[in-house]
Amino acid sequence: MLEGTIVAAFGRHYEIELPDLVRITGFPRGKKSPYACGDRVALERSSADQAQIVRHLPRRSLLYRSDAFRQKLIVANATQLVLVVATEPSFSDELLTRALVAAETEGLRSLIVLNKIDLDEHLPTARLRLAPLARLGYAVIELSARRDARLLLPYLAGELSVLIGQSGMGKSTLINALVPDAAAATREVSEALDSGKHTTTHARLYRLGDPSGALIDSPGLQEFGLAHLTRGAIEQGFVEFRPHLANCRFRDCSHRSEPGCAIKAAVAAGEIDERRYAIFLRLGSGAF
Repeated sequence: MLEGTIVAAFGRHYEIELPDLVRITGFPRGKKSPYACGDRVALERSSADQAQIVRHLPRRSLLYRSDAFRQKLIVANATQLVLVVATEPSFSDELLTRALVAAETEGLRSLIVLNKIDLDEHLPTARLRLAPLARLGYAVIELSARRDARLLLPYLAGELSVLIGQSGMGKSTLINALVPDAAAATREVSEALDSGKHTTTHARLYRLGDPSGALIDSPGLQEFGLAHLTRGAIEQGFVEFRPHLANCRFRDCSHRSEPGCAIKAAVAAGEIDERRYAIFLRLGSGAF
């Protein structure tokens, strides 16, 4: 019985890396494909370059998004979420927050990369929008992927990191800079739509030689549904809520209009950012 790591997912078939770094194609049994890039799997070889996936090996984590109808797996066994935003085009505070909440629930550390700082017209605004997250302890690294992407390498050492961001934030450019033979496609940003064009169509894992570690590039996101999370899990995903949750008068407090709500008191005292609180309220009302 072979074991391997899924390094790319293409719907019903997968590229799988074996322990000797040889890569083969794997196919699942049956109609379901419950595997994600980063999954470790057991295999039965059917030919020199193909194998059937027999079962999952234990997962450390699973990052995924969901709405009321379906789930979309992003990556398995990641240890770190790297959120890529840029000075241009504009990025979504809500998508950023949703991804951070998902990472917190899976025990992933998170790192925010502010890319394209050479396009400095909107740099002060981007810094201002990220300041509440920096105050919460999330590391924010500023760089230009085209010239100093290697600033990111010390943060990737020893980690299985997944790059997530909206289209046009420069993820593919960052991958190309960090992994010169990746040949990730890049396209110009569509200024008319103030968003990027999708260039990555599937998740793919790249090995980093020095320092050691691996990086998974994922397709650009325009939304990050959290329908699979309970209200309690979402509360815990907001790290600044945690010191206050036990102090609410009511155990089932929704943090909206109840008297004696410690979260609302913390917002009023400036201890919780008002924009983050507003996003929480939208999540708590079922706007997944």
